[in-house]
Amino acid sequence: MGRSLARGFTLLEMIVALVILGLLWGISSVAFWSLAPSPSMEARARLIRARTEAIRSGRSVAVQMTDSQSSVMLFPDGQAIGIGIDPLSGVPDSVHWPP
Repeated sequence: MGRSLARGFTLLEMIVALVILGLLWGISSVAFWSLAPSPSMEARARLIRARTEAIRSGRSVAVQMTDSQSSVMLFPDGQAIGIGIDPLSGVPDSVHWPP
C-alpha cells in the first residue's frame, strides 16, 4: 500500500505565508514613509537654496512660504528678513519655526 505523493501547498501553508508577507509589507511601508521629507524640511531646503542664489547672483531673492502666508527676503550678504527666520544665517529659527 503506497502513499500517494501530494504536490502543492496546503491551505494552512498559504495562509501562514500570506500573513508573513502582510506583516513584512506593513512594517516596510511604515519605514518607507518615515524616510519622506517633512514639509518643514522642504521649506528649510527652499530657504537655503534661495539664500545660496542670492549670494551667487548678488541680488535679493524673495521666497513665499507655501505652508503659511509669510514671505522671506534674502539679501546678497546672506542676511534675511522674515518671521521665524534667523537674520544672520537665513535659516528658520528653531524657536519660531514653523511660522
